Amino acid sequence: MYALINLSGKQIKIEEGKDIKIPFQSTKVGSKIKIENVLFFDDGKKKQIGNPYIKSLSFEGKIVSHGEENKILVYKKKRRKGYEKKRGHKQKFSMIKVEKLVSKSKKKTSSTTAKKKTTTKKNTKE
Repeated sequence: MYALINLSGKQIKIEEGKDIKIPFQSTKVGSKIKIENVLFFDDGKKKQIGNPYIKSLSFEGKIVSHGEENKILVYKKKRRKGYEKKRGHKQKFSMIKVEKLVSKSKKKTSSTTAKKKTTTKKNTKE
C-alpha cells in the first residue's frame, strides 16, 4: 500500500510505517503533521486517482528529526577573464514517520422533506 502526495511543491511516494525525507518543515521534532494533498492511492486491490486531490484520504505522521544534505558546490569561471566564484549550499530536510491512513467516510444525506411537485392542468375546452 502506497500513496503519492504533494508536499511543498514536490511529489513524494509514502508508505505506512516508513521514514520519509521531505522538504524542511518549520515545526518542532516530535510534533504531528497531517498530509491532506493525496494525489494517488494504491492499496493493492484498487487504485484511486485524485482530481487533483483525493478528498476522502489523508495521512498522519510525526516529525522524527531535522537535518542537512551533503554540501553541493557551485563553481563558475569565465576563461581568460580572471573571473572565478566558488559557492556551496546545504539543503535542509525533515524526516517524518508516516503513522496511519485516515479515511473520511462519506455521509449519506437523506432528505426526508421531499419537494412537492405541483402540476397545473390546462383546460383546452373552447
